Amino acid sequence: MDLPEQFTERTKSLLGDEYASFENALTTDAPVSIRLNEAKSQRMPLLERVPWASSGFYLSSRPSFTMDPCFHAGAYYVQEASSMFLEQAFRQHLHVDQPYVLDLCAAPGGKSTHLASLLSGRGLLVSNEVIRARVKILAENMTKWGSPNVVVTNNDPSDFARLRGFFDMVVVDAPCSGEGMFRKDAASIEEWSVENVKLCSERQRRIVADVYPSLKEGGLLVYSTCTYNREEDEENVRWMIHEMGAELLPLDISTEWNIASEGFGYHFFPHRTKGEGFFLAVLRKGDSSGSYKMKTKQTASSSKIPALFNDWLNSASDFQLFSRNDSFYALPKGIALSVASLESELQIVQAGVTLGKAKGKDVLPDTALALSSLLRSEAFEKADLSWKEAIDFLRREQVFFPNSAKGWVLVCFDGHPLGFAKNLGTRANNTYPQEWRIRMEADESRYEPIWK
Repeated sequence: MDLPEQFTERTKSLLGDEYASFENALTTDAPVSIRLNEAKSQRMPLLERVPWASSGFYLSSRPSFTMDPCFHAGAYYVQEASSMFLEQAFRQHLHVDQPYVLDLCAAPGGKSTHLASLLSGRGLLVSNEVIRARVKILAENMTKWGSPNVVVTNNDPSDFARLRGFFDMVVVDAPCSGEGMFRKDAASIEEWSVENVKLCSERQRRIVADVYPSLKEGGLLVYSTCTYNREEDEENVRWMIHEMGAELLPLDISTEWNIASEGFGYHFFPHRTKGEGFFLAVLRKGDSSGSYKMKTKQTASSSKIPALFNDWLNSASDFQLFSRNDSFYALPKGIALSVASLESELQIVQAGVTLGKAKGKDVLPDTALALSSLLRSEAFEKADLSWKEAIDFLRREQVFFPNSAKGWVLVCFDGHPLGFAKNLGTRANNTYPQEWRIRMEADESRYEPIWK
């Protein structure tokens, strides 16, 4: 690996005698890891665990995840192991019954799906992405994960300053110079420079300063990067302490994890830990910048909600159902007013779970319902498909259900819902979203099931 000379010099100064081991680690294959969605499956694979994440596992090799229907069902997420360390900050310091959490720089969704699992239906998760082109994949991944207490937004960090004292936790996985991704992304090596490190450091401070007012007094700021240098990591944390009055919080970690810390956060180095380069620090906000006053307007019309949703949903009474433009949605009742307030402040891409759409006198169930924890699966006839049939369905090709009655069929693979099809007898209407469809040719030789 041809590393930039200035990067080598700076990292040698940082690591000292460990540098040779560090550089050698960059020539090895990057570990492959996944995080299970325990809301969808309680089966634990016989794999090596990621020690700092309760549902994280290492794979021995990288399969073609596109060829695994369980991946598309949201049964697991492919996430770099080091970044799963966020779980420790959440579990050790967020002691709120119904927390409001913001993932500010969320696409493609690794930390947001993790936070959704940690919240386990409690409180509210706002998953934000400033780049419009990236927010679509974020929304798709959050839909597949299936949590109902999630709002996806497309806003600049400065927009959140209007929400003073709204969040109990703000996660800022800041755009950075990408040093920790050198092993996986050759382009990040070519783009690296000392000047870019400086620009990134300055931008990171602006992002944190912009969003900081939205954090409650005593709330948690989790700051992370995929870099090693002190400018973007320790020096920025020091700035947050001195300029913003934040309190740095320690994490109780095992010495066996081989995570490095010099007192201003936690570093993952590839020669020490089984993962990519990563840095994380947890800070507590001191003085209050005021509190946000909730708006009182309703989220949307809640009239004319079809009665069939009482049969389609688990615990329908726990959710506020509403309609907009012939479509129907569900939000947990406890956060409905908060989401209504967010609608007047932010650019909301999606909120809660899309249940279906009215078409004449009928209601067409939405794929989001099939993938969500709200679905009462007994309300629909199920068709558990073979691998080839499931891939055909995900490619949005014709799938037949000769053994099913006419009507809506919940399409599954290995027990995991994938979406809906309307069985017409001699054929079926495949309603899988066109923008999600698999474009690769089916190749079962590339399918390697997570659960053997």
